[in-house]
Formats: sequence, C-alpha cells, structure tokens
Amino acid sequence: MAILVTHLKWISLLVLVVQNSALVLIMRYSRTIPGPPYLASTAVVLSELTKLVVSLMIQVNDEIKQNPGGTFSWGKVYSDILGPTSDWKKIMVPAVLYMIQNNLQYLAVTCLDAATFQVTYQMKILTTALFSVWLLSKPLSKMKWISLLILTIGIALVQLPSTKTDAKKSSEGEAASNENLVRFVGLVAVTVACILSGLAGVWFEKVLKGSKASVWVRNVQLSLFSIIPGFFIGVCYMDYKVVVEHGFFYGYNIWTFAAIACQALGGLIVALVVKYADNILKGFATSISIILSSVMSIFLFSFVVTGNFFIGASLVILSTYLYSLKDPAPTLLPVSTSSVSHEK
Repeated sequence: MAILVTHLKWISLLVLVVQNSALVLIMRYSRTIPGPPYLASTAVVLSELTKLVVSLMIQVNDEIKQNPGGTFSWGKVYSDILGPTSDWKKIMVPAVLYMIQNNLQYLAVTCLDAATFQVTYQMKILTTALFSVWLLSKPLSKMKWISLLILTIGIALVQLPSTKTDAKKSSEGEAASNENLVRFVGLVAVTVACILSGLAGVWFEKVLKGSKASVWVRNVQLSLFSIIPGFFIGVCYMDYKVVVEHGFFYGYNIWTFAAIACQALGGLIVALVVKYADNILKGFATSISIILSSVMSIFLFSFVVTGNFFIGASLVILSTYLYSLKDPAPTLLPVSTSSVSHEK
C-alpha cells in the first residue's frame, strides 16, 4: 500500500507538471499562429461548460454508487447544487472573479511570452497569502514572509529588460514603442488576474469551511455561475458584433480546442490528485513547470533568456519551494520541577 501511495504521489507530480506547462505553452501558441484570433470570451465559456458537464457526470456517478440499487434522484442532485442549503449564492462571487481572471489570462498570454507569463503568474501566491491574512486572519511564519519577499524581487527582476535589449529597442523607434505598450498591457492583465485569483481562492476557501458539499458540486456551481456572466456579458455584449458577423467559433482551430481542454481539465486534474500530492510536491511541480516552459519557449517562440530573467526566475522557483515547506512545529521548553511546585 505504501508503495502504491508513493507511486501515486510521483504520478501526481508528473500530471501537475505536464498540465501547468502545457496550458501556458498551448495557450500562447494558439494565440500567435497565423490566422484570425479567436475570441477569449467564447473559449472561457466553452472551458467552463466542459468543466460543468464533467463535474456533473462525476457527481451523478457518485450519487448512484452511494444509493442502494444503483439509483439516484435528479431532485437530490438539483438540491445539492441549487437547493436552499447549497450555499450557491456565496459561490457566485468567486465564480465571477474566476471568469474575469480566465479572460485576463488569454489577454496576458497574448501580450507576453510564455516564460514571462508563467513566472509572473506566480504572483498569485503573494496575493493569495495577503488575502488569507486579511480575510481569514491566517498567520504566516517568518519563512513564508521571506519567501514572499523573494518572490516579489524575482518577479520584479523578470520584468526588467537587459541593457542589450534596451539598446536594440531604442534604435527601432515606433515598433519598439508598440511592443512596450503590448508588454505593459500584458503585465497589467496578469497582475489583475493574480489579484482576482487570490481573492477568489480565499473567498472560496471561506465558503468551504464547514461545508459538506463535494468538490464536484462546488465545481458545477463555479462553472455554472461563470458561464452565465461569461456568455451574456462577454459573448453577447462585448463581442456581439464579431459573433454575429463571423460566428461563435470564429478563428478556432485544433490548438484553440487544445487550449480550452487544458484550461478545463486543469482544475479537474488538480481536484483528483490533490489528496496524493502534498504542498511540497505541488511546489516542485510549479518550479519544474517554470523551467520546462522557459526551455520550451526557447525552441517554440525563439525566447531569449536574459540575465535578469534567469536570476528572477531562479528566485521565483526558490520562493515557491520555500513557501510550500511545512512550518516547523513550535518547540516546547521543559518545565522545571521547581516552577511546577511554585505554580501549584
């Protein structure tokens, strides 16, 4: 049994590494290949729809297994998801935040190279920690504060261009100015996405405290309340003209569907393996994903690794590992006999 658990841990690590790396690389590639760009709003809606269908199927299957005779009630499933005791109203806030965050991810990965996006997106560790302290009153150890400081420095270094890059861009004039503007938009998008990710994650954790609902019920609720504003506000309002003129699937290709699948299955995969992969393994997975994404970006997108990026990415990897470590247990000082007798 111990051997099986060990194998599952390493399988979990592998799955998390592949998913984290593939998501960024495929999203970036799908947004840069020749042809008209697809709408991020439609991709997000399809991704959430996929998660909703898969989570609902798993929840129904679990209901069948739990009931004698292999039967289940659709009324029970509906009650679990939208019943008066399901806390579905509390899920609406993180669902909308996640929907906006997912749209911003597409914008950020369009404007930034995959490696820079992957490193900068680790800022969500910082925002989650700060919201946890603020909303949940969670204390952080000195080691975690140090790791967050290292993370901030590392992300800042990644954003600093090298001297050679500055000199090259200064001679390119207007083209360089446009590139800087695109990069700035990408950095703003990923920063806001990290803030929303931290707030939504902590809000969701607060809702889950004392909740008896399964993770699949919560996934159905999150997806449902992401689809509704994503479709009516994102697709029907903001991208209405493009959808009417060219259709819902305008600009779609095989890589678009691959990006949607990666984003949809990412949360489901994490939900499945989280009980086997502890925080240290998840920290390793994130670190390896950053390295893998950076290396693959060199070959796929001709990404140039500058000194600032190398040092910054190394600090981000280090901080991710340090933050994932368990806090040391407090040491209890031995109580002397004299002090005990005195207190009595």
